[in-house]
Amino acid sequence: MRVHDYHPGNRHLQDKFGTRKLADRLTARVTETISPEGRKIIEEASMFFLATCDDRGLPTCSYKGGDPGFVRVVDDRTIAFPNYDGNGKYQSMGNLLQNPNVGILFVDFEGQQRLRLQGVASIDENDPLVAEYHEAQFIVRVRVTEAYKNCPRYIHKLKLVEPSEYVPQAGRETPQLEWKSSPDLQD
Repeated sequence: MRVHDYHPGNRHLQDKFGTRKLADRLTARVTETISPEGRKIIEEASMFFLATCDDRGLPTCSYKGGDPGFVRVVDDRTIAFPNYDGNGKYQSMGNLLQNPNVGILFVDFEGQQRLRLQGVASIDENDPLVAEYHEAQFIVRVRVTEAYKNCPRYIHKLKLVEPSEYVPQAGRETPQLEWKSSPDLQD
């Protein structure tokens, strides 16, 4: 699918619910670059959702979090973020090695706005940015193929109560998660 194309499934529902003309006008807002407004949403984000597919084509969606600014806009077509220690499955990151296509959703709950990115991801353990993220295992770079703000209609207004104590911080050891010490998970 090229930027701005709709497939028969999209068209079927657009026609059924009378939104084809609206959808066609909205495609003018889809770009291959990150706008200044999009850049602000990304660089202020403390979390996003990452959609990947495995080698069978089965999708999964992961929450990725860090301190605001953990996602970098490298240029108007590229973002980068660190991979930190997780549950050890490497489900999303392993998927990227098999199928590099990703969907990313940034949600600003306080400002009630969202930004969608589609792109192609790569993983690099030797990326120069690794040194800038305490405890990063590697860097994921995403080359953006589509970027667009999305309807904020149903975004609940939420506020961050406190950040996770497990986000790696320079100058301190990240606490170990209790579940990782469970006897049934030890070798």
